[in-house]
Amino acid sequence: MTSKALAATLFGPEDLRMVERPLDPLASGMVRIRFGAGGICGSDMHYYRHARTGDFVVTSPLVLGHEIAGEVVEISGSAPGLKTGDRVAVNPSRWCGHCTPCREGRLNLCENIFFMGSASKTPHMQGGFSSLFDAVPAQCVKIPDHVTYQAAALAEPLAVCLHAVARAGDVKGKRAVLFGSGPIGLLTMLAARRAGIAEVTVVDIAAAPLAFATRLGANHVIDISKGDEALKAVAPYDVAFEVSGTAAGLASAIGAVRRGGVVVQIGNLPGGQFPTPANAVMAKEIDLRGSFRFGPEFMTAVELISDGSVDVLSLVTAERPLSVAPDAVRLALDRSQSVKVVLTAQ
Repeated sequence: MTSKALAATLFGPEDLRMVERPLDPLASGMVRIRFGAGGICGSDMHYYRHARTGDFVVTSPLVLGHEIAGEVVEISGSAPGLKTGDRVAVNPSRWCGHCTPCREGRLNLCENIFFMGSASKTPHMQGGFSSLFDAVPAQCVKIPDHVTYQAAALAEPLAVCLHAVARAGDVKGKRAVLFGSGPIGLLTMLAARRAGIAEVTVVDIAAAPLAFATRLGANHVIDISKGDEALKAVAPYDVAFEVSGTAAGLASAIGAVRRGGVVVQIGNLPGGQFPTPANAVMAKEIDLRGSFRFGPEFMTAVELISDGSVDVLSLVTAERPLSVAPDAVRLALDRSQSVKVVLTAQ
């Protein structure tokens, strides 16, 4: 019998609807998961506002959501270590395992990746903001009973930040500046602390998220909405993490690091080309490093959440049921009210 699922489906800019869609019988080698919780990510918000994020453009209806957790309700074929009723964090990445990046151990750069809730390929890869959705067993990481679905869903953004800090190299004892105090920025700060960073300055153009960064342990916060004089006064830094996804943020990051410093680009920059102070990259011999998604860090993130090493729920400012996902996305877009909005089953 064909099942149905209620899914948050994007049809165009600011056109997100809750749509009942049929689910085919579960294919062999797949598991079906009942939605438990899902975090609304910056890329979900970019998709909502513009029907694109970076160079990934929505050309057909797309179910959003890649920060997800839930309960295994059906298994077709072999699923070693999994059974119905298991509570799992769902890794949105499905790697091929045989392309050159996969063989090199850089799974996040897989040439044939399936990544849930993404328009990077056509047909698009449907996401997990759905009452029921399917995955392969390898995507499912079991969570202990004491870990809520809300916390487990945030393993994905934590994994992004663990990977970004790893891309920076050895940060122990160094000074870092971080541009953008949204959820990824804040989790990057927590991941950098765990890696031994000595000092973190968080930079933004909005007061509310900067205040939140202070509460989470930023050594310094700088509001550059009226200029960057305060930033220039305390620069240079050893490492800069650019999380805002703006050309201005990248230019500021390049300007703020010392000669021989490292800039890690985490935020999704606008698609196409834009001016950047590339000559400073040369003259200061800066290492400009991209950071894209994550690889084995997803498992590490689940472990850190499970043992209490990282309190991801400290970022959550609101919870809303999946049934009102369009309203929840609009709430998440309001930075004066929200840091992290999480969808729940009820």
